[in-house]
Amino acid sequence: MPTESDTHYDPSLGNKFIFVTGGVMSGLGKGITAASTGRLLKNAGFDVTAVKIDPYLNVDAGTMNPYQHGEVYVLKDGGEVDLDLGNYERFLDIDMTSDHNVTTGKTYQHVIEQERAGDYLGKTVQIIPHITDDIKRRIREAAEGTDVCIVEVGGTVGDIEGMPYLEALRQFAHEEPEENVLFTHVTLVPYSKNGEQKTKPTQHSVKEVRSIGLQPDIIVGRCDDELEPSTKEKIALFCDIPTDAVFSNPDVDDVYHVPLVVEEEGLDQYVLEHFELADEALPVGERTNEWREVVTTEKDGDVTIALAGKYDLEDAYMSIHESLKHAGFELGVDVNVSWVDTEEMDDEHAARLREADGVVVPGGFGMRGTEGKIEAVRYARENDVPFLGLCLGFQMAVIEYARNVLGLEGAHSTEMEEGTPHPVIDILPEQYEVENMGGTMRLGEHTTVIEPETLAYDLYGDTSCTERHRHRYEVNPKYFDDFADEPLVFSGTAGNRMEILELENHPFFFGTQYHPEYTSRPGDPSPPFVGLLEVVLDKDNEVAVGDTQV
Repeated sequence: MPTESDTHYDPSLGNKFIFVTGGVMSGLGKGITAASTGRLLKNAGFDVTAVKIDPYLNVDAGTMNPYQHGEVYVLKDGGEVDLDLGNYERFLDIDMTSDHNVTTGKTYQHVIEQERAGDYLGKTVQIIPHITDDIKRRIREAAEGTDVCIVEVGGTVGDIEGMPYLEALRQFAHEEPEENVLFTHVTLVPYSKNGEQKTKPTQHSVKEVRSIGLQPDIIVGRCDDELEPSTKEKIALFCDIPTDAVFSNPDVDDVYHVPLVVEEEGLDQYVLEHFELADEALPVGERTNEWREVVTTEKDGDVTIALAGKYDLEDAYMSIHESLKHAGFELGVDVNVSWVDTEEMDDEHAARLREADGVVVPGGFGMRGTEGKIEAVRYARENDVPFLGLCLGFQMAVIEYARNVLGLEGAHSTEMEEGTPHPVIDILPEQYEVENMGGTMRLGEHTTVIEPETLAYDLYGDTSCTERHRHRYEVNPKYFDDFADEPLVFSGTAGNRMEILELENHPFFFGTQYHPEYTSRPGDPSPPFVGLLEVVLDKDNEVAVGDTQV
């Protein structure tokens, strides 16, 4: 809660809730709109949190294919969630838990468990009130201790699987004072062939919302450009809201600029007035300007980083892209990410690798693309190209070194080749008896002990770090002696587990079993990513790409 001296906020005003729905089509940017609203309210001095509702039947996102749903983002408590929660953590600079992600699977599982335990005393268990009550409970518990809770409902209005959630929100609004609840609806405003902004999709979408019993307080129009005054007036007339409650969310070069755009439109002030919080907020001149300063940092040049993975999809590696961008903010450079398909290491992709200033090999699962990742590691190691390996990328670096330096022919991970003669990467001991796939990996925050006088110590500035994990396999302890006295050293450990590797006499060769990308923020970039770019920018360490074949 803001303190009395900060914002004069009166805690008796209670929690405020912003419910964000979307219409017309998915992928419009509801999450960025919601996160941007929260960022502005945080700038005004309020404690803000968020909840993402995912109507799918999965209990969590852990078993979902990145091609369908983007990356699986991992929270500090080990929750495997939708990538939108990563945006919330980055925009709001907060750490969230799995309680901030509500799924149909999670909700139904809990209600059925209660029914099996006899908690409903013989009542017929139904969508209303039992499922809707559980949804409302989850939202209120996630909001506890904060001033404003922003709740994004995934999918689009009208989806069958989303109906119980919209009904729960209708009940929620009925139970709360009017000034404590605000509905934001995000819609598409396309152009006709003659260049006219068309409002009919928005009209139909709002009609669908209203048929469910919800009336938007704010409509945010996603369009290539700002909404024209006549477009706003037409939306307001047909959707029964004031014209000044219609806001533009045009395309921008960087999603981190969206808070600046909607701030100029006056979105934050409208929300504050609706919540009767305008007098409680910090005066405009006293609000933090750090976000604007960070995301509008003047850039001096650019660098190219090769991302060597198997998914030709930015959303699959969203946090890595953002972490590179954060490091670029810190160092004042633009970072161009060049996709290298490790399944197709043909001339085109090999050329992209050679032309890059640095190489990142990301995490992942399964055999597909692993040999290409190993070749990317070898290229970076042999040619003094700055390299960062993350989770599976860390494991691929161990395998590459075992094969090509230690001479352990056929070395591999038992995940990819169960009968490998040299299983330098093997399954975690506690995973032997695991049968279910979902939520059973080594997940969430764990502490790594860092050796002094190492690159890891220089990057973190401490003898330990706490980062998030998501893996089933690790460096096999049976091969520790093979790596002893080698230039490749394990500079970070967690008990008998190898967490960080680095290569001596190399400009930057660094791998982590954990995922440092999950804790990177625009104003607080991840140390390994900053270290990678610092070496790339260091004029004293020219990258020797030469004519090496990949």
